[in-house]
Amino acid sequence: MLLRINKKIFFYFFLFIFLGTLNNKNFYNFELPKINKIDVIGLDKKQKKELLEKLNFVKLNNLFFLDDEQIIKILDSINLIDEYFVFKKYPSSLKIETIKVQSLAYTKKKGNIFILGSNGKLLKNVNKNLNIPFIFGDFENENFFKLKKTIQESKLNYSNIRNLYSFKSGRWDIETLSGILIKLPINETKKNLDFCFEILNDDRFKDVKMIDLRQNQKLIINE
Repeated sequence: MLLRINKKIFFYFFLFIFLGTLNNKNFYNFELPKINKIDVIGLDKKQKKELLEKLNFVKLNNLFFLDDEQIIKILDSINLIDEYFVFKKYPSSLKIETIKVQSLAYTKKKGNIFILGSNGKLLKNVNKNLNIPFIFGDFENENFFKLKKTIQESKLNYSNIRNLYSFKSGRWDIETLSGILIKLPINETKKNLDFCFEILNDDRFKDVKMIDLRQNQKLIINE
């Protein structure tokens, strides 16, 4: 998030003072320009229209007295936006650059399917054709992002995961696209996942169905 103020504000401010000082009549008749243009970058046509409708109130203001918090609140409320940058372009326009969330996983809440975004928010409009895993069970966002970071740092490929299973203990199971179940210890590590990768790519274990790493310093393989 970034709100950037153009240095031209100082020019217009002093111009305003100058005009008012020269002529009292000009001073009282002078009116700061209203915002007449809002550019939105990074959203599709429908999403852009919806955002502009929410920001319609902005056009009643000028940039000098614009309430930044109102804009921030609106942008933060849009689940499909991960990051945004707002540039004030004096005297009368705004430029809003947005970065959409990445779809990380499907999950089910209260009987409905959602997509978990990279901003930690749930997206209602589900695209069912994405190559992302399904998360079963209740989970804390913090635990999921910790697991995903560990996966990304390991030799395993996140895109080769079909399902993730979350347990109340904080432990996770991973099911690969080929149907192999990996049972991780509570404190999963990059070392654990790299070890699984080596097994999955070893022809001696081509018939493996499950890799169990829950017991400390022990490996259980079911074929």
